[in-house]
Formats: sequence, C-alpha cells, structure tokens
Amino acid sequence: MLRKILIANRGEIAIRVVRACRELGVASAAVFSEADRDAPHVQEADEATCIGPPRSRDSYLNIAAVVEAAVRLGADGVHPGYGFLSENARFAQAVVDAGLTFIGPPPAAIAAMSDKVRSHALVGTVGVPTTPKIESLPAEEAELARAAEPLGFPLLVKASAGGGGRGIRLVRAAAELPGAIAAARREAESSFGDGRVFLERYVEPARHIEVQVVADQYGRMIHLGERECSIQRRHQKVIEECPSPAVDSSLRGRLTAAALAVARSVDYANLGTVEFLVGQDGSFYFLEMNTRLQVEHPVTEWVFGCDAVQAQIRIAAGEPLWLEQHDVVARGHAIEARICAEDPAQGFMPCPGRIEQLREPQGPGVRVDSGIRAPYDVPTYYDPLLAKVSVWAPDRAAARRRLIEALRRYEITGIKTNVPFLLDVLRHPLYAAGQLHVRFVQEHFARWPAAASPTP
Repeated sequence: MLRKILIANRGEIAIRVVRACRELGVASAAVFSEADRDAPHVQEADEATCIGPPRSRDSYLNIAAVVEAAVRLGADGVHPGYGFLSENARFAQAVVDAGLTFIGPPPAAIAAMSDKVRSHALVGTVGVPTTPKIESLPAEEAELARAAEPLGFPLLVKASAGGGGRGIRLVRAAAELPGAIAAARREAESSFGDGRVFLERYVEPARHIEVQVVADQYGRMIHLGERECSIQRRHQKVIEECPSPAVDSSLRGRLTAAALAVARSVDYANLGTVEFLVGQDGSFYFLEMNTRLQVEHPVTEWVFGCDAVQAQIRIAAGEPLWLEQHDVVARGHAIEARICAEDPAQGFMPCPGRIEQLREPQGPGVRVDSGIRAPYDVPTYYDPLLAKVSVWAPDRAAARRRLIEALRRYEITGIKTNVPFLLDVLRHPLYAAGQLHVRFVQEHFARWPAAASPTP
C-alpha cells in the first residue's frame, strides 16, 4: 500500500479522497491556490502546500508545481480527482517520471482516449458502433455547409480534446454552422489548449448512458453496471442515477460488453467510464471514455456496495482485482443531484460569495459529498459545484421521493444555488416516469420562471 498520497485537486472530491486515504491508513497531502488557502479540503488533509496564484492555469493546472509539491512532501502517489489534470496524459507521465504512482490509468490509455477523433477510430476497430462524423473541415465558410451534407442537420460541433461538456455546439441549420464552429474552437482552446473540432451526427432523442469499468494491472476487468446521465444543462450533467430506468437486461448486456471491449482496446487499468448515446430503439453509439473518477461515482457506490476511490488506490498500488463479475450484484436504486453556486432564475449565472449558514440533510439512505462549510467564501475562479446530495432506496420511486425530501432540507444562506431548480426537475411527471433524454431540461425548463426560494 502507498504511504502518502498527494491530491491534485480541490473541493468536495479532494475531501472524498482524503477520507478514502484515512480509511486505508494512508497519509494525505493537499495542494491549494492562494484563493483556497482557507478552503475545507486544506483543513481536512494531513498536510497541505500552496502551489500558486488563484487562476487554475497558475496552480491546479501547473504540472511542474503539482509534481514538485508531491516530491517535496514525500508523497509516493498522486490522485488527480476529476477535472483539472485528471485526463492529462502529460501530467500522468510526469508523475511516473518523478518516480511516483499515478492513481489512474496508464498515460498511454489516457492519451488514446483523450482525443475524441482518435478514440472513435480505435473503438470502431473492435466492433463498437460510433456516430458518423466529419473530421477535416474546409477553411472557407462557404464550403462548410457542403462538407456537412453527408451528416445532415441537426449535427454537433465538438472539440477533439477535453470533456465536461465544453467545446460543443448543437447546429440545426447550415446558416448557424460557421458561428458554431468558431465558438466551439474558442471554448476548446480556452479550456484545453487545443482548438481542433469536428462534426458529428446528432442522435435525437437519445439518452446518455455510461458504464463503470474496473481493471487491475494484470488484465482482469469487470463492470459495475450503468448510470443514467440524461438530465443535463449545456451538455453538463445535473442529476444522475443508477441503474438506468430504460436499460433492460438485454441492452445492459450489450452496453457492458461494448464498454469492456473499449477498455481492453487500450489495455486499460484502474477505474474508467465508457459513455454511450442510446436511441429509443435500443441502438447505441460510443460517445467517449472518461479515464478518471466520475463526479457521479456515489450512485454506483450505493447500488454495488463498493468504494470507488479506495479501489483506485488499491489497484494503483498493485493489488489484483478482488472481485469476479459474478460477485457484482446490484441492489436498489440511487440518485444524485449536484448542488451548484448559481442562480437558475438568472440563466444559471454563477453566484460566488459568502456562505453564512449551512445545514446539510441527514438520515437513512442520504449522503452529502461536500466541499464547503459555514462561514465560507466561495471563490470566483473555479467550477461552481459545491456539493452532491445522493440517496439510496429499494426502488426508483422511493429514491426520487427521498432525494426530494433531502433537497428540501438542504439549507444554505448568503448565496443562491440551483436547489429550487433541481426540485422542479425531480417533481416533473416525466422525470417521475423515467422518460428521459439529453434535451429534457431544454424542452421542459427552457424558461424556468421560479424565483429563488425564501430564506429559511
């Protein structure tokens, strides 16, 4: 087992990794920017060090600073969390080159799956269906519409690198295409330092279904079922659940077999998630592979009784996989909602500021993964995610009711959050019926009129 792990992240996921380390008897070291000097994850870890100014590119995205901190603090492992450098092959290689253990997949697997064009070509060779796409785009605007004709409209403009819903634009008419390409390129360049984009056929309506895979360093690999991630806003997940209400045993068998084939194609090790678009007729297409821990991992932990972060650490330390596929048994239903510092009544504008009071829900089957406290100043520099509230119950209907009650009891003052919006989504009759697709929010909440809830 590793002795000390440096956590190259912040917020709730950094705290989550600290707690996994503590249960394994492993020391933890946090990093922080100058804006996060008093952040909860800094206080939670056994020790911490500053790695730079507030802006991410000068601190949490600074590969040299993170690796130097790990070496200086005597860590023998580095956990990247999610976001920031978690899917950066250069970072993973720099950790390995420094003689440390990267708690994630091999750098080569990250590199193979980080480029969407390359990854789609690769998975096509193992028989996994992918959506039709056009990779080479003409430089002249007048030629773009003609180039897109084989796909038809609507289509997606997508960044070749990165993830998290960034660098994606939905285009419904040829006249929108030049502007969408330019906007996607700008966002991709800003987010990932790589402005390459491609065109992809848009599957509509479709569900976003992902499969959790777990593999050790010796070729043994299993899956932990699927998650439903169709409730999204601007291509970013909002509410996730496990299992999907639309996946039967036949479709589950095909999806999980495809996910394992994708992972094996790059000699994958550690935890990873293979994402698919699933049509109403049961057809599915490979979307991407996230070579890291997912934000929504708690719902899988609830249903399968696993600890995803401890599994990452144990596998990275060289432990053989301790489960066979027949040992993996789903139990009940879990749903997670992401709590963000944003004002849904004002177009989901980010709302950093000072948290004055905070009361998080508790009770049977309720879990809160939190990166905040009261009082606490939410910085302006980072993603607005504050916490995740997840619940478990014997069935989906009970889990939905339990999550509604938990969110009703989530009290926070001083800043606005998306809790009122989450409650409206969960109460929607089509959500209750499990009739979900990736444009659910756009169709039913395009002009969400509710004002912020009154202060308790």
